[in-house]
Amino acid sequence: MDSLTHIALGGLIGEALLGKVIGKRAILLGAVAQSIPDVDFMASFWLNTPEDLLAHRGFTHSFLFAILLAPLLAWWSTKCSVLQPVSFKKWTLFFSLQIIIHILLDSLNAYGTGWFEPFSHARISFNVLFVADPFYSLWLAISFFVLIWLGRSNSYRNAWAFAGLSISSIYLVYAMSNKYMIDRNVRKTFRKQMIAPTRYFTTPTPLNNWLWYIVAEDKYGYWIGYRSVFVRKDTLSLTFFARNDSLLVPMRDHDALHKLIRFSQGYYIASQNKDALVFNDLRFGQQAGWYNPNAKFVFQYYLNHPAENDLVIQRGRFTNWNTTTMRSMYEQILGK
Repeated sequence: MDSLTHIALGGLIGEALLGKVIGKRAILLGAVAQSIPDVDFMASFWLNTPEDLLAHRGFTHSFLFAILLAPLLAWWSTKCSVLQPVSFKKWTLFFSLQIIIHILLDSLNAYGTGWFEPFSHARISFNVLFVADPFYSLWLAISFFVLIWLGRSNSYRNAWAFAGLSISSIYLVYAMSNKYMIDRNVRKTFRKQMIAPTRYFTTPTPLNNWLWYIVAEDKYGYWIGYRSVFVRKDTLSLTFFARNDSLLVPMRDHDALHKLIRFSQGYYIASQNKDALVFNDLRFGQQAGWYNPNAKFVFQYYLNHPAENDLVIQRGRFTNWNTTTMRSMYEQILGK
């Protein structure tokens, strides 16, 4: 999830666990503890882009990282004079929960999280929430700022922390039910249209949980489409994209290409954009693809122009968003 969501979530957990003991410092410590796994952003200062993509949400998002770091942070906290009323055991539980909740939450997005690093490089992605979902984060943010404003002795502090955590959790359960419903509907539609993909995935489109992006793989490439949770029809409009592996032959010995294929979990196509050979990771969607089925993909890595890839994931995330494409998204959500 985005950093602001982790900060708000960590602050509420901190208040719920330790607010009565150390006051508002629990909110600050919770926000910091919840953000610790994202320290991996520092890797971008010395790694090239493909290496950085694999490092992000890698070891610092693993269970081993939580197991090793939580006791160290707990030990440091017991030595800090302003935090001493809390025992080592409670501090260990506090930091363990914050870090583990962070890595569990990040696994709900499309990026992939290295739960089992360094023993396995497998990335866990459940594709339940978009990386920034305001309908999940809003309740956390409201409660977070209210708790910052309320006095330490205010009797409603626990209620506000509980409300923020509860409403966001209810929305998360709702999102999981949407995921289940979409997957069931898509599989039914595949059978109806006699499509037999070797594998597929569904993931929410940006900033919502009602319009879903669908990618189905066969031996030639990928069928891509969109489906609203409110639509029950047995047909699905799909656009085919060839994998174009032949374009990658000149780059087959390049280490960057192998890292990108691993990062993409095999969901990629190659394309030519003027003089640029482009590696497209399909997991991050298209540039307003619900409006233009042939739109470019958000993730574009220029294989033969590596210096131009500093913002590879954000390159096209909100390109072509305007009132027309937003209205189109709204209409598709409603099934029009």
